[in-house]
Amino acid sequence: MKHVKPDAVLAYNPTDEHIRVAETCLPLKIPVMVEKPLATTLSDAKRIAFLSKQFETPFLVNYETTWYKSNQQLKQLVDKGEIGKITRILVKDGHEGPKEIGCSNYFLDWLTDPKKNGGGAVMDFGCYGANLMTWLKNGERPISVTAFTQQLKPEVYPKVDDNATIILSYRDGSTGIIQASWAWPYSVKDLQVFGTKAQLYAKNDKELLKYKQQNDPPTHVSTAIPYFENHIAYLEQVLKDAMAPENDLGSINNNVTVVEILEAAKRSAKEGKSIILK
Repeated sequence: MKHVKPDAVLAYNPTDEHIRVAETCLPLKIPVMVEKPLATTLSDAKRIAFLSKQFETPFLVNYETTWYKSNQQLKQLVDKGEIGKITRILVKDGHEGPKEIGCSNYFLDWLTDPKKNGGGAVMDFGCYGANLMTWLKNGERPISVTAFTQQLKPEVYPKVDDNATIILSYRDGSTGIIQASWAWPYSVKDLQVFGTKAQLYAKNDKELLKYKQQNDPPTHVSTAIPYFENHIAYLEQVLKDAMAPENDLGSINNNVTVVEILEAAKRSAKEGKSIILK
């Protein structure tokens, strides 16, 4: 940093180290992108957001599901009122487990460290659902968070949870349910949104289905929409615009709420009660 000012920094290091990257790069007005989630604690998340605003420099968060054309098309249809008022959102995310799928020893060491990752599956995969729900609710924070975490494979992951269910309640009566796990029989990242008129189901990155009647077959919705192919294309556009996005999936506003939800979820699971967000 003393000799070179990069166009941007991509920091895919342990989550608890994101704050150090922010404190190094943002005062130098160097944009940053980190791998999800934004931070392990709400205090770190708010500090990063403060620095980003103070130095007018983007701090972005990368999620694989941001680049799913199915999710982007689903959001457009929701915003157009195609399904009516949202009543329920379901998100399933995870895989067989980081050790089971062959993650490197370095990645596995910090991913299963309760300090460096902030938790287990609740952080690693719970963040996807919180990110998508906050986006679909146009930045609205839930009024309460209720969560349950388990160790289904304590012999493999003795220090952190490997299974989590998080329930979000919103002021309008709608509900979000996040199912995050390192114990699925297969890899899954899907999104279901139920409305008063229809249901949309993004089965994967390309396939989007619309259900209107119980006994009618679903309609396949085209996902051939223009959007960024990956995080690098997105980052290039942010740098070109010289402006931080405010409420999209990678934005600091969305991701501070994500960390608030995850922190409340961990507290709920530990204390065995719903956490009311002030």
